[in-house]
Amino acid sequence: MACFLVPTAEAVVVTIISKVKDHSDANKQVKVDSTKISDKIPMGRKLKWLSGMLWGGSALLAFEHVWHGEVTPWFPFLTAMGSEADAMEMFHEMATAGVMMAVLVTAVWGIMCVAADIITKRSVKAETVKGDAV
Repeated sequence: MACFLVPTAEAVVVTIISKVKDHSDANKQVKVDSTKISDKIPMGRKLKWLSGMLWGGSALLAFEHVWHGEVTPWFPFLTAMGSEADAMEMFHEMATAGVMMAVLVTAVWGIMCVAADIITKRSVKAETVKGDAV
């Protein structure tokens, strides 16, 4: 019914944090040696990954709910808001299914970030070994 609202709310928060992080990083004037290869992916970029995953999943879920007639273009927009009993069922679904979807997407993102750091660290080591051998 409205489980897509929970990941959407998380996507809004993550997008705002990502924009603030990008803005603060742009204001920092840090000189970096151009020959040094960074072995970490910036957190701002990782937050954009999470934001994209959340927005994409929320859009697909919203489309599915529109397709099944659970979301309408007229007020109150959610068909479950028509009666008190349906609203309670909707809030229960948001608290269970919606929260679990948001947690699962965030957990997959966390695993993806760890894997990406391991891969980049491994490629930096391989490149350093190649450079030393030459």
